[in-house]
Amino acid sequence: MALIGMREVSWGFGAASLLDEVTFHIEKGERVCLLGRNGVGKSTVFRLLNGEMQPDNGEIWRQPGITVAALEQGVPRGFDGTIFDVVAGGLAQNAPPTSDASDALQHNMENENSWELQRRVESVLTRTGLDFDRKFADLSAGMKRRTLFARALARDPDVLLLDEPTNHLDIESITWMEAFILRHIKTLLFITHDRAFLKKIATRILELDRGRLTSWACDYDTYLERRQAALEAEEKQQGEFDKKLSREETWVRQGIKARRTRNEGRVRSLESMRREHQMRRQRIGNVTLQVQETERTGKMVIEAKGVQYAYDRQPIIRDFSTLIMRGDRVGIIGPNGAGKTTLLNILLKRTDPDSGTVRHGTNLQVAYFDQLRAELDERKTVAENIAEGNDTIVFNGRSRHVIGYLKDFLFSAERCRTPVHVLSGGEKNRLLLARLFTRPANVLVMDEPTNDLDIETLELLEELLFQFEGTVLIVSHDREFLNNVVTSTIVFEDRGDVIEYAGGYDDWLIQRAGSQPEEPVAKKEPEKKEKNRPQREARLGYKELRELESLPQRIEMFEAEHADLFAEMSDPLFYKKDKDDVARVTSRLEELEQAIAHAYARWEALEADAG
Repeated sequence: MALIGMREVSWGFGAASLLDEVTFHIEKGERVCLLGRNGVGKSTVFRLLNGEMQPDNGEIWRQPGITVAALEQGVPRGFDGTIFDVVAGGLAQNAPPTSDASDALQHNMENENSWELQRRVESVLTRTGLDFDRKFADLSAGMKRRTLFARALARDPDVLLLDEPTNHLDIESITWMEAFILRHIKTLLFITHDRAFLKKIATRILELDRGRLTSWACDYDTYLERRQAALEAEEKQQGEFDKKLSREETWVRQGIKARRTRNEGRVRSLESMRREHQMRRQRIGNVTLQVQETERTGKMVIEAKGVQYAYDRQPIIRDFSTLIMRGDRVGIIGPNGAGKTTLLNILLKRTDPDSGTVRHGTNLQVAYFDQLRAELDERKTVAENIAEGNDTIVFNGRSRHVIGYLKDFLFSAERCRTPVHVLSGGEKNRLLLARLFTRPANVLVMDEPTNDLDIETLELLEELLFQFEGTVLIVSHDREFLNNVVTSTIVFEDRGDVIEYAGGYDDWLIQRAGSQPEEPVAKKEPEKKEKNRPQREARLGYKELRELESLPQRIEMFEAEHADLFAEMSDPLFYKKDKDDVARVTSRLEELEQAIAHAYARWEALEADAG
């Protein structure tokens, strides 16, 4: 049964509308991913479906009585109070962002039982692992996103809209969200650049391209193959059309005799072809990425021995050693706030460790990509941030006009003169890449480079880093990106333990299931990415096989206890019990949520190894 959709919806200005007579619907139980390049109108689709905007033409329709809730891409300003206040504020239909718990509950008092609404909020907070009383303003960006996710869930939506839900989340939070959605969310439409998340969640793909929407009822890898075939067929058809148009233009320009006797029907057909060609919308081009050449570093690039660092007496890095050689591509992963950027700064000698040593090789020329975009001057234009007031830059020994250079990064001449503060997140990241590559470098350091980039640009960046002959250090939460790029992975484990593993994210999952490496690991050269990448061979030991066999039963026990406790909390008399009993049940429910999520993740990892 279809729950929501569009009928011949158009929206936009001028000839190139963002949406051009778009029609689609979402069935109950579907998890649909909306794909498209930056700026094609994906967020516009969300706002139309959520009722925040009205279409220029066409109809947005819903099944009567259904509830739609949305998680926006950014963290809106204006939220105040505790986590409970922010989540409860989502219960008020059309409530302003600053609406607190009492406002929301009062808003619905006449229509629903306020006790039931309070229980619903507490249930959502427990399931999402959030502390009721923490101040929203004090949270990290990742925890704010989780709180806003819970705010959307509090409305118990029939259709959930998620715009870049993994932005600002660390890998642990992303895998938690995946497990939560698969267990609890039946119908959703989401936008993401996280290909691992997409592959895990989506049951269907919608692609928005040049104002039109195409549905692909298949997995992501099959979608890539079918889309490529469709683009090749379109290119061939347009080539044949252009050849015919050229022949007709030649015919109509023939001498006086030909014009006197020409076929007027053929002339009208030519005029129609001209209009069709003029109205043709070209696909958005690809970013052109190229690193400036410079002298090579020595064979040894960075050596760290016995590095230790603490903040406010809490250990961040304990007894960490590594040897990074020329050509290594090293990924750094860990929870938000673990100290990944601090480790980068220590390795680059920008921050002194409490103890231990860091030694650099010869001739290091470092280019640094900052996730906070601090290197961009928001008051200056796009062009001024690249050329600092000049009209040209020097790239690989040749002078290039700054506008021409920025066109390689999909900035039009008009956009080049735009102040940076009005750019979208994706545009700012493209500008950071453009600025980064103006500098000759043999060491690239990239702190969260994948945020807000569309998938096509991500794949081009992967290709560039794969071909780069220098050394790369990357902090990222994008699992697919890490798998395709890095040769080793430095992981922040518990209590300041920082351990290096060979290979990418999936290799780390395999290795952490066994014993941790005692000796420095040899860097692993990843195979060049192809459409059908061969699966790794992995075998389970006796202990892992026994664990795999026991996991389904353990999960069943956890979920049964979870259901019992949830039923106990649903009793209106539950909150009249002793405060300690309420806290004990609430705490145990949270522990079970985490245990179930970890068990599912472990089960998946072991099955992948066994297969």
